[in-house]
Amino acid sequence: MQKLTPISNLNQTTQTVAVLLLLATFPLVANAQQSNAPQKDWKLVWSDEFNGTKLDYSKWEIEINAFGGGNNELQIYTDRKENVRVADGNLIIEARRDNAEIAGTKREYSSGRIRSKNRGDWTYGRFEFRAKLPGGQGIWPAIWMMPTEDTYGTWAASGEIDIMEFKGQEPNQVWGTLHHGKQWPDNKHTGTQYKLKSGDFCEDYHLFALEWEAGKMRWYVDGQMYQEQSKWESVGGKFPAPFDHPFHIILNMAVGGGFVGNPNNTTPKSSLFLVDYVRVYQ
Repeated sequence: MQKLTPISNLNQTTQTVAVLLLLATFPLVANAQQSNAPQKDWKLVWSDEFNGTKLDYSKWEIEINAFGGGNNELQIYTDRKENVRVADGNLIIEARRDNAEIAGTKREYSSGRIRSKNRGDWTYGRFEFRAKLPGGQGIWPAIWMMPTEDTYGTWAASGEIDIMEFKGQEPNQVWGTLHHGKQWPDNKHTGTQYKLKSGDFCEDYHLFALEWEAGKMRWYVDGQMYQEQSKWESVGGKFPAPFDHPFHIILNMAVGGGFVGNPNNTTPKSSLFLVDYVRVYQ
């Protein structure tokens, strides 16, 4: 092993140079400690770049319902091109205040919701989404995952993974959350928020990602890891249940509901949720 000469044994000029060199290394050490993304060889296994002119039904299903998500939401989800379409290299989900009516059910707002259920289902992986979000009171775009089967019981005993949720009235902040524990209404949720230091999520595209491994999940925005979770539970099974069985992706935009509150007279009559791509790695 090489022996180092103590600084106290050097002359004054050499001491000064040595101290400056040591100080200069501190930012490098600090930056290394703050490295965001783990070094891992992820391999692309599934993707949609939305470069065509129509939705790829081998990968996605459009959901049609007026259920309101159990959150007293105001929209009806349709398969109309006004609400779900692919154009200009994007998946476009549009919420509209248009008094839509489908099969005798009418809602003040229409919107879109798609899912990869039975077309893309995974246990573990890295999930990336490049998207531009819409603003406005009561506008609620989301990127999330639900279990393909209720392996451990009904919601939320089998889990829910919220990769990105956004309140249109809080344009510089997104949420990442897990839902788990017992069945509703005795379920629990754990998570936190990420705030941009400047600007907001409506101005440009941002990259949202989740890394899900056995017993651990990490959330990223633009390559910055802002949250890691490794503690959760399910009444139906032992840890790492419920996050150890297949989940599928959901992309949607709700309007109103308990999470965001209802729209007001400042809310746009039309809001666009743009998704540039979805990529899944394992």
